[in-house]
Formats: sequence, C-alpha cells, structure tokens
Amino acid sequence: MKPAHRIGFGWDSHEFVTGVPLKIGGVTLAHSKGLGGHSDGDVLLHAITDALLGAIGAPDIGTLFPPSDPQWKGADSAVFLEEALKRVKLAGYSIGNVDSSLILLAPKIGPQAGNIRGHVAKLLGISSDCVGLKAKTPEGIGTDNAAIANVVVLLEQASASKKAAPAKKKSGS
Repeated sequence: MKPAHRIGFGWDSHEFVTGVPLKIGGVTLAHSKGLGGHSDGDVLLHAITDALLGAIGAPDIGTLFPPSDPQWKGADSAVFLEEALKRVKLAGYSIGNVDSSLILLAPKIGPQAGNIRGHVAKLLGISSDCVGLKAKTPEGIGTDNAAIANVVVLLEQASASKKAAPAKKKSGS
C-alpha cells in the first residue's frame, strides 16, 4: 500500500561567477555575479527538483540531467522541475508544501522574497502560502562566494477527486 504522505529533502550549491545572470527560484535578480553551473545554476530550483525526486524514490537531478550532456548547458532549471513534477504526478502524489532556506552573503533576498515565492508557487502549481522561503547569511562557515539551498517538500497521495473531478449532471435530464 502506498504511503499517504512522503517527505523529500534537496540540497544544492553553486559558486558565484562573473558574466552570468543570477537566477534564484526562476527569478533573475540584480547582482554583479551569477551562479556557475552547467545549466542556469538556479540553486533553489535544483534543490526543489531533488527534494521532489527524492520523495518518490526517483533518480536525482544529476542522474536525469547529467552535466556531461551538452544539451543541458545553460538550460532553464524550470525544465528539470517540470520533469520532477511529471514524475510526482505519475507516482500518484501532489505537493502539500515546500519549505526552503537559502544561504548566501549577497544579494539580500528579503526584498525579492515575495516575487521568488510567487514564481516558485506558480511553477509548482500550488498557492504561495504553501511555499516557505528563508534566507540566511553564511556567517562562520566559509561559503561567502557561494549560494546554498536546502529544501524540504511534503507530498500527499493524490485522491481520485484531485485527479479528475466528476462530470456534473445537467438538471432536468
């Protein structure tokens, strides 16, 4: 029997580099450096993707989208998230909520937190009040030139009513 709930955890990090835009949660942020990576380096979407995949026991993001494969060079991380969402649905689950913590020195996330939460919620197809986003500075851990994302996701078994609503009968027929 399939569990009613599943929890997944995702973690990702990328180093800041010059010459690329900074994307976090699918939102481009104003900053002098972006995050290096084979794709667009979006640590938050990568961690969410891994959390979703882990919750259903699927292969991780690096296995599904290997950095050695040139087709993923510069890819929008939303593509990876879409694949994870398809797999979650096929496994018979839907997202209950997502909670995340970003660890980076700059830029300050607070002014953009609402935009990031809203965009992540839109990508996931859930309400923004089901997306938690916190940002911390890396005091004392020696990661001033990197961004780190930690994510936990709660999946709920999709009920028959969530999968397909019954057709309404016309009155008088």
